[in-house]
Amino acid sequence: MPTDTVPWRDTRKPLWPLALLVPALPFLAWSVWHGTGSGWAWWLTPAVVFGLIPLIDLWIGDDRENPPDEAVPALQADGYYRWLTYLYLPAQYGALVLCCAVWAGGRLSWPAAAGLVATVGVVDGIAINTAHELGHKRERAERWLSKIALAPTGYGHFFVEHNRGHHTRVATPEDPASSRLGETFWAFWPRTVAGSLRSAWRLETARFRLRGRSPWTWRNEVLNAWAMTVALYAVLAVAFGPGVLVFLVLQAVVGFSLLEAVNYLEHYGLARQRTAAGRYEKVDPRHSWNSDRTVTNVFLFQLQRHSDHHANPLRRYQTLRSFDASPQLPAGYATMVVAALVPPLWHRLMDHRVLAHYRGDLAAANVHPPARARVARRLSRAGSAPGSAPGPRPGGPTRRSAAG
Repeated sequence: MPTDTVPWRDTRKPLWPLALLVPALPFLAWSVWHGTGSGWAWWLTPAVVFGLIPLIDLWIGDDRENPPDEAVPALQADGYYRWLTYLYLPAQYGALVLCCAVWAGGRLSWPAAAGLVATVGVVDGIAINTAHELGHKRERAERWLSKIALAPTGYGHFFVEHNRGHHTRVATPEDPASSRLGETFWAFWPRTVAGSLRSAWRLETARFRLRGRSPWTWRNEVLNAWAMTVALYAVLAVAFGPGVLVFLVLQAVVGFSLLEAVNYLEHYGLARQRTAAGRYEKVDPRHSWNSDRTVTNVFLFQLQRHSDHHANPLRRYQTLRSFDASPQLPAGYATMVVAALVPPLWHRLMDHRVLAHYRGDLAAANVHPPARARVARRLSRAGSAPGSAPGPRPGGPTRRSAAG
């Protein structure tokens, strides 16, 4: 006799609103600062994001559960998940206006002012992740919301470069947003910042020239995104004085640098191989670092399931899956971003994992040319890295079961 099955449900559904905690933190910091007069309150947001969250992440551990295929259509259509991404934007802009007012007040010491810059930079940097989720969708409104989320960091060209550049060239030497084995974050930063901007402009101008039109039009996705930043900064400068422009530029650098730190860790050293026809193989879950850490996945709209995102970029965050073939980061993004800023620590954590993923075959990895000899010597001395389990052999992805 057939038995009734219990429908699958998203056990994390009540937790997803926690993603809105990050843009709420500046309001908490303001309350503490206003109540106590301590400028150190403005370091609360970076402390929570890069201190408290990694500790809770370590304590809670991983969640490898995947939604079953039959549950995906309903999950994709559920507006609850979509509205959470929309709500990030008013909270983001509210925090920006509040902190501009604090900056314009001129009552902050240098440490407090630096904390204020870091606070807004973190909020607007993580907003780029929200823009990333929105910008991949076909709905016109969501694509415009993506550019609005990018405006405070002045990184509107990300909308073009990420979708039409990075997703095409990911895990190849031609991609400025794919970091290379042996490359430090500090060497990667200028390469990706300048390279992504150039790529976005070339992609967008080529789109117009193919149609025989001038790219100097409001329909240019790069120009209209940058125009949003100019308009936003102009309004804030009128409201709070021209001195706020210094604050806006500083927080923008912090914000887009946070994005680039995430880019650095997402594809470090991973490479797509050439096929017999001379083209790069199709993108699959082997070409992105993955993390199933529960807490940071909730806070980042599951960006850490990056392998499935690149294989299936139109899937909404709540439906992204974990694959056995995906190489795994040793910790969540909040922890790994901090590690990326310290090159000796980063290389100790990650280089042997890249080599294990490719079974010690350095030629299969995406290697930073100036570091190739050094990495080869390290590999020769180490033989096989102690304490590192070999990664899956390059091949087709294997999906985890719904039970994880």
